[in-house]
Amino acid sequence: MRLHYFFVRKALLVKYSYAFVVMPGGAGTLDELFEAVTLIQTGKIKNFPIVIMGTDYWKELIGFIEKMAHHGMIAAADLRLIYATDSVEEAIAHIRGKTIEPFGLKRVARVRRSFPWLGERGLLMGEK
Repeated sequence: MRLHYFFVRKALLVKYSYAFVVMPGGAGTLDELFEAVTLIQTGKIKNFPIVIMGTDYWKELIGFIEKMAHHGMIAAADLRLIYATDSVEEAIAHIRGKTIEPFGLKRVARVRRSFPWLGERGLLMGEK
C-alpha cells in the first residue's frame, strides 16, 4: 500500500514542478533524481533543470554518472541534465535560465488559503 502512495507522490512532484533541487538524501532521493533524469532522457518532460546541492556529498554519484557516459551507457549530452553546485545563487540562476525566463513565468501575489485539514485557520490579506 505504501508504494502506491509513494508513486502518486512522485507523479505529483513532477507534474507540479518546474525544476528539481536535490539535497543530500538517501534512497528515495536517488529514486526521484533518476526518475526525473529518465523522464527528461525519454522526452516525457522538457526544459526541466535538475540542480544537485552539495557537491562534496554527491561527488561519488556525479563520478558514477560520468563513468556511465564514458562507457556509453548514457549519452554524453545527459551529463548536462544535472547541474551540481554548492551555491544557492548559482542554483537560482540556473533555474531562472532554464525555466523561468523561457516559460515567461511571473511572480504572482496570492491570497493565503486555509487548509482546515491541517488545522489552519484562514486569514485573508488585511485580517487579524
